[in-house]
Amino acid sequence: MAQNIYDNPDFFAGYSQLPRQVHGLNGAPEWPAIRALLPDVKDRRVADLGCGFGWASRWFREQGAASVLGLDLSRNMIERARADTADTSIDYRIADLETLELPHAAFDLVYSALTFHYIKDFGRLVSMIHNALTSCGDLVFTIEHPIFMAAAHPHWLRDEDGRKTWPVNGYSSEGERRTDWFAKGVLKQHRTLATTLNTLISAGFTLRKIGEFAPTPEQIRAMPSLAEELERPMMLLIAARKN
Repeated sequence: MAQNIYDNPDFFAGYSQLPRQVHGLNGAPEWPAIRALLPDVKDRRVADLGCGFGWASRWFREQGAASVLGLDLSRNMIERARADTADTSIDYRIADLETLELPHAAFDLVYSALTFHYIKDFGRLVSMIHNALTSCGDLVFTIEHPIFMAAAHPHWLRDEDGRKTWPVNGYSSEGERRTDWFAKGVLKQHRTLATTLNTLISAGFTLRKIGEFAPTPEQIRAMPSLAEELERPMMLLIAARKN
């Protein structure tokens, strides 16, 4: 079973105050880049894995999706999503992605934001998603970038010129990474970029587009603190299609 840190009261209280949770998709700087990767969802069946508060699930329905299945391990997340949603075509359920089995060819799009880096058996998950998609179905997801999460102690350093620098060490040593983020010992799974992409290819996906999120000049002008995101990629964005 995946670590259910989101039901930790301290973690959930801090996480709920993030701009992306207070303001929804408009509070996520990477959302325009994600949106550009998404196919037309009109009349499509969508699965939102790690749906959180349901922001994306509701957006898919606003864009005309026929139905959305929102899954999350956290009871806190699912309860909040249900409370904020008045749409019978969105079904929220508690589910562990480590053991999840979706029906064969039941979805036209599987979407996930910042969830898959918590999953230990990524290969099993990707194969299951491939089976759950219809022919030419799409998988679009974001994860923490391997460069961002590789180090044992990920935090900014200063180089000889005083410039912010992000440490990259242990990159090829895949596996558990534990960090303190709103709570002690948040568990994530580090995989190299090559492993992530090759796992998708081996499962039968064609890679449509890869993105490494960086803020636009307009975003930096609106929120100067985003400038530090130019120093290293924090998020990896992937769009793939079932062969």
